[in-house]
Amino acid sequence: MADRMTLYGPVGEAYNVPVTSLREARFKTTVRQQYDFSCGSAAVATLLTYQYGDPVSEELAFANMFVNGDQNKIRQEGFSLLDMKRFLESRGFLADGYELPLSKLEETQIPAIVLISEGGYHHFVVVKGVKGDRVLIGDPARGTRSISREHFESIWESQLLFVIHNRTERARFNLAADWRVAPMGPYWMGVSRDSLFFTVMPKHGAGDF
Repeated sequence: MADRMTLYGPVGEAYNVPVTSLREARFKTTVRQQYDFSCGSAAVATLLTYQYGDPVSEELAFANMFVNGDQNKIRQEGFSLLDMKRFLESRGFLADGYELPLSKLEETQIPAIVLISEGGYHHFVVVKGVKGDRVLIGDPARGTRSISREHFESIWESQLLFVIHNRTERARFNLAADWRVAPMGPYWMGVSRDSLFFTVMPKHGAGDF
């Protein structure tokens, strides 16, 4: 919930206005992961809710993918792209992974889920936009953030874009509201060092998708 503060006008009139912290704002259009191994369910919930206008909670995505997936593997490694693909299909969205350059998202203006590696851990995020040398990502652990293109390329080891290839007319990409809450400094500035910083999934194998 946003805090409130009192502002005073030129003649002394007081206004009680809501104030949202940057930390809260970063999760306004990115679903926060609730469990150590749930970045996948939070990423797919973010993609559907905020990039395709199909509201889905992480709880719903998690429950569906967990029930229909390999539960022991999910507990150990988190969700796979195959789990996400099946869940998306259950909601009428067709998705696949493609080895394509980031510039393809700029060209098509379509968001994607990608697997990044930071600090030795693998973690699903949503690419929400690309502008010049900046990449906007919806990170289930850290919220919406902007990082340099060079840094993104260095942590995006798989070069795999997981994208929805039907209902493209509904896709939302490079939204001004998302860019407003993303810090434009170095990727490590203003980042919360809470317990979710490295609560991500381990390296994936060939059978994940």
